Amino acid sequence: MELKDIKAVYFVGAGGIGMSAIARYFIKRGLVVAGYDKTPSTLTRQLEKEGMLIHYEENVDEIPHACRKKESCLIIYTPAIPADHKELIYFRENGFEIQKRAQVLGTLTRQHKGLCVAGTHGKTTTSTMCAHIMHQSHLDCNAFLGGISKNYGTNYILSDSDFVVIEADEFDRSFHWLSPYMTVITSTDPDHLDIYGTKEAYLESFRHYTELIQPEGALIIHRGLEMQENLPAGVRRYDYALTEGDFHAENIRIENGEITFDFISPIESVKNIELGQPIPINIENGIAAMAMAQLAGCTAEELRIGLMTYGGVERRFDFKIKTDKLVFLSDYAHHPKEILQSARSIRELYKDRKITAIFQPHLYTRTRDFYHDFADALSLLDEVILTEIYPAREQPIEGVTSALIYDNLRPGIEKQMINKDDVLSFVKEHSFEVLIVLGAGDLDNQVPEMARILKEKAHI
Repeated sequence: MELKDIKAVYFVGAGGIGMSAIARYFIKRGLVVAGYDKTPSTLTRQLEKEGMLIHYEENVDEIPHACRKKESCLIIYTPAIPADHKELIYFRENGFEIQKRAQVLGTLTRQHKGLCVAGTHGKTTTSTMCAHIMHQSHLDCNAFLGGISKNYGTNYILSDSDFVVIEADEFDRSFHWLSPYMTVITSTDPDHLDIYGTKEAYLESFRHYTELIQPEGALIIHRGLEMQENLPAGVRRYDYALTEGDFHAENIRIENGEITFDFISPIESVKNIELGQPIPINIENGIAAMAMAQLAGCTAEELRIGLMTYGGVERRFDFKIKTDKLVFLSDYAHHPKEILQSARSIRELYKDRKITAIFQPHLYTRTRDFYHDFADALSLLDEVILTEIYPAREQPIEGVTSALIYDNLRPGIEKQMINKDDVLSFVKEHSFEVLIVLGAGDLDNQVPEMARILKEKAHI
């Protein structure tokens, strides 16, 4: 089915951050957009306000009439939806065209110049940075992002530009549907081993992804990754890192809560770049984002202004309280390397303060595979509070609990295990200097109330 033939779009699993961006694309195009999700959320309520028809009961009778015509209705589903979902079975048995979200994004990369960002971690921040630089430049862009941009209050940008910025997700090999014009690869630390099975299969998946780059395009890859790329003829290759590579930073200054550096580039170097979200980890993310935007045609001044005015992503090192006495933030970090980078960044920013983390592990398989690495990363902090594992799509695995991480934290670290339902009480009863909530589960739903409690206690 061609995009021009579509009159209605139905989402089986409408409320995910990535699915909602695609839904908004079709809402803006004036199509009938409807779907199912398991539970209401802030995001689904917002989609309803924007014109999407959503229901929360697995029921074929709830599917709107306009979405029952297989000739003109495209069905988009998330891999998190089980194969025996009643509505998905209905669409399959009646011959509808059913696509994963990634397939739809793949079509868009063939209709536009796709600027894609892949990697185990850093891809949401880097793609959102690149989208902001592009959008405020003379080039503009469309964008489909994995997080809510604080600059725009949404996870997508829609314009008439020929460019589209896309977060390329390796989960379920989704990024194999894409045809990037250019792509950044930030990292390839093994993850999603419930899907891939082995580290070698994970790295092979990234190798195959590089084969999909368009012949006139470019790869911008972080130095030192284990993966081996296999580039089509005509694809330009660049590498980057913090202080070395084709693209890198020099003269880095971190002082008074601000970060500035010189961007070194084979095209045109730019002095005195100021990070709008001054976090050490964002220097490398910014280098990658500016590299791709510069290769696409952004000017030096557009790079400088874009990074200076970048506001960050919700749940990515997201400060809720930032005072001399108290700092409170949340971070989506859920892989050991992400937590390690978060821990290093927050330690660098707050060298002399006690740092407490409340961590909700995400997935039984990830906890089973990496509990030693989680413990090592968390041990960089002063106090660690662990809740039960957030299962997401998984069933429990015997013997796999948060205790695996707890028991391997370094000796002497302050530590405690509590139920998620007791987190608010814990926050009420304890004092903090720097408090960070870590994880990709649902503990973040309690962050606004935690912030309210902390402000009330501190008289902020």
